[in-house]
Amino acid sequence: MDSVTVTIDGIQVTVPKGSTVLEAAEQTNIKIPRLCHHPDLPPVSACRLCVVEIEGDRLLRTSCSWKCEDGMNIRTKTAFVRQSRKVALELILSRHPMLCTECVRNNNCELQEAAEQLGIRETRFEYHARPGGVDDSSAALVRDPAKCVLCRRCIQTCELVQSVSAIGIEGRGYDVWVDTPFGKGLDDMACVSCGQCINRCPVGALYETDHIARVWKALDDPTKHVVVQTAPAVRASIGECFGLPAGSLVTDKMVSGLRMLGFDKVFDTDFTADLTIIEEGTELIDRLNNGGKLPLLTSCSPGWINFIEHFYPDLLPHVSSCKSPQQMFGALAKTYYAEKQGIDPKDIYVVSVMPCTAKKYECQRPEMNASGFQDVDAVITTRELAKMMKQVGIDFPNLQAGEYDAPLGIATGAAVIFGNTGGVMEAALRTVYELVTKKPLDDVEIKSVRGMEGVREAVIDLDGLKVKAAVANGLANARKLMEKIVAGEADYHFVEIMACPGGCIGGGGQPMPTSEDIRKKRVEAIFAADRANTIRKSHENPAVQKLYEEWLGEPNSRKAHELLHTHYTKKSIYKEAVA
Repeated sequence: MDSVTVTIDGIQVTVPKGSTVLEAAEQTNIKIPRLCHHPDLPPVSACRLCVVEIEGDRLLRTSCSWKCEDGMNIRTKTAFVRQSRKVALELILSRHPMLCTECVRNNNCELQEAAEQLGIRETRFEYHARPGGVDDSSAALVRDPAKCVLCRRCIQTCELVQSVSAIGIEGRGYDVWVDTPFGKGLDDMACVSCGQCINRCPVGALYETDHIARVWKALDDPTKHVVVQTAPAVRASIGECFGLPAGSLVTDKMVSGLRMLGFDKVFDTDFTADLTIIEEGTELIDRLNNGGKLPLLTSCSPGWINFIEHFYPDLLPHVSSCKSPQQMFGALAKTYYAEKQGIDPKDIYVVSVMPCTAKKYECQRPEMNASGFQDVDAVITTRELAKMMKQVGIDFPNLQAGEYDAPLGIATGAAVIFGNTGGVMEAALRTVYELVTKKPLDDVEIKSVRGMEGVREAVIDLDGLKVKAAVANGLANARKLMEKIVAGEADYHFVEIMACPGGCIGGGGQPMPTSEDIRKKRVEAIFAADRANTIRKSHENPAVQKLYEEWLGEPNSRKAHELLHTHYTKKSIYKEAVA
């Protein structure tokens, strides 16, 4: 590979040709401040905090976008550079309300970090609020334009990563801000509630709808039997909120922490992930054998479901009728579990801990009440669970090991890999192979569907029946697959879609910061959890087998359809345009 050598503050560094000055500086452990730059996104050079001097150039250059050239001499800490950065940040602060202790991003804010690095304690410019009020119309997200620093990360993410384009720049000149088209609320737009914009916002201009207060209220109510379920991806990421390295697998500590918060039972969404595989796998086999709509599209990701409802509603017949594991759990908690425990379903309060903001939207969908009640009462993100633990002083890194409660806490390795892109596909194929062939699968690790690429394809031989599969993560990649299906250019049998990059491990409710490197470390942790499990196929989960024997009868039975399956609805880009 071609390389170039540059000198940064007297230090020579060799980098691949095409590298930016910022990338070169990071190799020399020089921390250049920035607000608009994010490793997942192309540079826009909007904030001007990362400027540097280049010998022979009369202008300061933005290091996030300026490419290194061989022999270049770069200076990052001259008086000119320091003063320019300080003025740029003071101008940004002049449009930002200084209400840090009231902000959800306090002590985890890139604006605070930059101000600290540049030694800013006050600004010389008068404060002028940005236009636009708080938008809390969405069930999942809140926008506060007053805190926006115009980094444009949210716009890039919504447009380039997710291909939704629910937000953009409004106004001109001094009075410019980020808004939805026509100033509508997010609830009136084709926002899919994925929360990827939150995970790339450097400040508190975007954050999830808070469910913490309602969870505390339920925990404080002696008449409520409060149970909690934890998604697969949370165990591989919550440690980051407490200073542990990315990819730390902390399942046992997380369970202990939840008990200390006061939950009556600590269960695992992995239980219903196993159940989903059996129901969805049976559905796939039926479509393959009986001429059903193909490809079968997975339905676990609520952001993806919102996306197809808005943008490809004609393809809804291809979507699996299975509810997500979260919603299956809620339905079972207020029926099967309630009956076994002799508890009135109205007194059971179900809390989910999810890596996903779209789960907040999903839990209040009108279809999700198979138990006769709202199946899931509250959803807290990984970040919100960490906040709750910090509020009561739980020393998470030093907690002793805890174990999930039975029966809804028993799960297999196949279920835990739901947290990664390709995981649902792999888990399903482990089961479908054995159901179709009646033979044991020699190697349960189906590596052909693993990886972090945006779209992956594989052909799996089920003892002569060749199943063509595709996996996509990130909605821009999902759109590519949908366009191929619409054009008749795809002959897939089974397609897995996850709304977020990397799958649930990169969800909108996960710890910040996020990057490809962090997501890869979380993926490694999830696969480690799978390898450590003694049972790695969903259909071999003894608690799920007992559920069918005692309650459901058989996969895709009438009772299973009543509790575990649903339907989805055509939506328009703008709410009032729906017929």
